[in-house]
Amino acid sequence: MTSITSPHNASLMRLRRLARRRVREREGQFVAEGEDLLDAADAAGWTALERFCARDSGLAGREVEPSALAAVSALGSGSRAIAVYEQRWSTAMGPLCVYLHGVSDPGNVGAVVRAAKAFAAGSVVLGPGCADPYGPKAVRASMGALFDVPLARVTLLEELPGERIALVPGMGEPLRGPLPSGAQATLIVGAERAGLPDEVLGACGRVAHIPMALDSINAAMAATVALYELNRIAP
Repeated sequence: MTSITSPHNASLMRLRRLARRRVREREGQFVAEGEDLLDAADAAGWTALERFCARDSGLAGREVEPSALAAVSALGSGSRAIAVYEQRWSTAMGPLCVYLHGVSDPGNVGAVVRAAKAFAAGSVVLGPGCADPYGPKAVRASMGALFDVPLARVTLLEELPGERIALVPGMGEPLRGPLPSGAQATLIVGAERAGLPDEVLGACGRVAHIPMALDSINAAMAATVALYELNRIAP
């Protein structure tokens, strides 16, 4: 098969269209860029629907002229490897689950998925107003963790596993872990400015905060600290 030389090639134009959320949702697909992400997908057993690589890079995939590949890349520096995958959606799973509500920054969403993998969370669940975890920035921020961590969407908080713990700056008790052996819980995190709405707080069994000197930290940092605390090994 000959190399692709033009950014107007039909397959490359499709990569560009998948940068739009409505197209990703309609097609049920997404794009991952960079050798590290594609390696993570391979290690997790994900098979690419399409795979492209820069000509003479020695990487697996259909060869593309570097200038044409850079023209459809979402990265400022371009990429030597890009692939398309089917989205995967799961159910909310424990024993430790993270639920995001109104977290609209894709970098935060991706970073939470990365933290969920680091601290063995069973799933990350997206609620209303959240950025698409399969968007380019979120995929990159996950550093490949989205290929290992189940992602879910729910319409009712009752679908979340175990005790629901709302993380709210300055409210409730200090968050203390670890979870008791055999327990299940869902950590509920909102956006930095808007926080969690009253109806979400009212559906939680517990409200807790992270003791700190600052007024607040961003959603991804808060979720990371809380996941560490809930998952830490008891002395």
